[in-house]
Amino acid sequence: MKYVMLVEDEVELAQLVRDYLEAAGFEVGMFHDGQEAYQSFQQRRPSLMVLDLMVPRMDGLTICRKVREQSDLPIIMVTARTEEIDRVLGLNMGADDYVCKPFSPKELVARVQAVLRRLERKVEPETHDLFRVDKAQQRIWFQQKALSLTPTEFRLLELFLEHVGQVYSRSQLLDHINPDSFDVADRVIDSHIKNLRRKIEEIAETGNRHEWVQAVYGVGYRFEYPHEL
Repeated sequence: MKYVMLVEDEVELAQLVRDYLEAAGFEVGMFHDGQEAYQSFQQRRPSLMVLDLMVPRMDGLTICRKVREQSDLPIIMVTARTEEIDRVLGLNMGADDYVCKPFSPKELVARVQAVLRRLERKVEPETHDLFRVDKAQQRIWFQQKALSLTPTEFRLLELFLEHVGQVYSRSQLLDHINPDSFDVADRVIDSHIKNLRRKIEEIAETGNRHEWVQAVYGVGYRFEYPHEL
């Protein structure tokens, strides 16, 4: 049974989320205090942490930073703050996903399950044989067929394939493809992503409607394999 650490100072919400997680088959440790949660983390490492941004004594970003210094533990950040700067900051600190309040407990459980599936795939790289990357030639094959990519599209897809499930803001992606693009609007990334999706879909088997590069509302994009893989 996978152990999920739930760090949330709203007691009623924490209890509701705990009930849903336990019903989904998880063991849950519930903490309303950041310092207490971090001390518990040092004693027993969970499979995943659901971490509220604003908890007393040690805030969520501090906990995230300290955890990242010791572990690649999956972290889902929860916050009532909706400004993009908070989301990007949290992802830069190492959060794997974000949920904004108010949220559905069912949605949170689904995100927990999705993050853990991504982790399992990372330790089973054979499930990623759909894509093959040749960095020297700057070419990528999908289902054994070469994708006709621009240099920018190659750099984007290479990044996504190396960090499946990781969420990147538009500005982060823009910095990756062109660090000196000070005067370029970050929305140009949307055009590159649209073209990248189209080129993958042109090769994909008939009936495969999976969206490989997924938009994360208010944050940016992430690459996901189909759940059935």
